[in-house]
Amino acid sequence: MRDISDQGVGDRREAAVPPEAAGWRLDRATELLWPETGLRGRRRLIVAGAVLVDGQLRGPAYRVRAGEILAGQIPARPEGAFTAADVPVLVMHGDFAAVSKPAGLHSAAIAHGGGQSLDDLLPALFPDCAPLLLSRLDRLTSGIVAVALTPGAGMEYRDLEDAGQVAKDYLAVVHGVIADPFVVDFRLDTADRVKTRVRFKSEPDPLRHTHVEPLDRRDGLTLARCHIAKGARHQIRAHLAGAGHPLVGDPVYGRGEGERLYLHCAALACPVLDASDPPAWTLAEAAGTARGAARKKGAAEEGAETDGSPGIP
Repeated sequence: MRDISDQGVGDRREAAVPPEAAGWRLDRATELLWPETGLRGRRRLIVAGAVLVDGQLRGPAYRVRAGEILAGQIPARPEGAFTAADVPVLVMHGDFAAVSKPAGLHSAAIAHGGGQSLDDLLPALFPDCAPLLLSRLDRLTSGIVAVALTPGAGMEYRDLEDAGQVAKDYLAVVHGVIADPFVVDFRLDTADRVKTRVRFKSEPDPLRHTHVEPLDRRDGLTLARCHIAKGARHQIRAHLAGAGHPLVGDPVYGRGEGERLYLHCAALACPVLDASDPPAWTLAEAAGTARGAARKKGAAEEGAETDGSPGIP
């Protein structure tokens, strides 16, 4: 690998793809540029447009060819869009706390251009402690995140999770009318990929199931409570999509309409912590988002048909 300058934000690097790397996915091949960065961090750099292949933007799944030149530059982080004031502390109890993460903020810090994170803000929220995230939410998901204020508290929480004594309730707006409660027990494959794969085989561990309860309905959508214990990455999003009810606004498992994912962690209960946090959105707002997206899609399809129609002689 040829370094253009020292490591760090704004540094440019280049590497020629060697014969033995031909056929690698781009998110793997970029370890030639940033061997110290994990796969998820490299994917985010690619998606952010920080990587070129022979001068062209390519996606994470692009298969590189021997001799192609990979060029990458870690983008400078923008001035903080979020501050500690944007993350309310919902409750503190002993060595535990719960905060409300806004949508758009990563939970965990990811090196080299991963973006701002809740992890970055914890020292300002708890200056006299050594805070540690106990749970994570996707960047687009809002709501409750549990925090340990001591290392021992973190171990205690993990033991409670393993014992099934941690309960989390999410509110989600999904496509389709759900008439009755049901349980999704599909096995999930989260290994080394952006999108969690639903296996459609029963997961034997009940702590990995998603319990779904309809609360309200509007315009073909359902506001549902999704109850989980020890969740996996994208569990609710993948489970609901696999069950035929993708979330409104989900760009990975759904239609990606609007600018908001309608998923919010609204309650957390366990022997050491109890917190609640209502979402900033409503079912009516989600219905408006879905209607607007449908109108826009219909207009685009109508325009495409008009453009492609033969002229009248």
